[in-house]
Amino acid sequence: MNVTIQEETRSEQVSALVVSGEVDAYTAPQLREKLMPLCKENREIYLDLSRVDYMDSTGLGVLIGAYKQLRSGGGRLVLTGMSPRLKRLMKITGLTEILDIEDGV
Repeated sequence: MNVTIQEETRSEQVSALVVSGEVDAYTAPQLREKLMPLCKENREIYLDLSRVDYMDSTGLGVLIGAYKQLRSGGGRLVLTGMSPRLKRLMKITGLTEILDIEDGV
């Protein structure tokens, strides 16, 4: 399966990405390519995961990398619209303790 990533600028230092499809070992590099440059340019990034069907550990690694990059510059990564399955994955891995997760999109 493929992944599509749409970027939306909300303000000068706030961006959003809408991710659709599966984020796995094959598609995670595409997400990293889009997300990491934004981490250097923005203070806040909203990642809409409402259309993500599946995410593996490679995808989680991308999220952690973005979190660390933003955090080092005083920014934040906000995950929105996660399915119950993704929320469960975040909880099992302990990421709910460090990542900002919002229910809405």
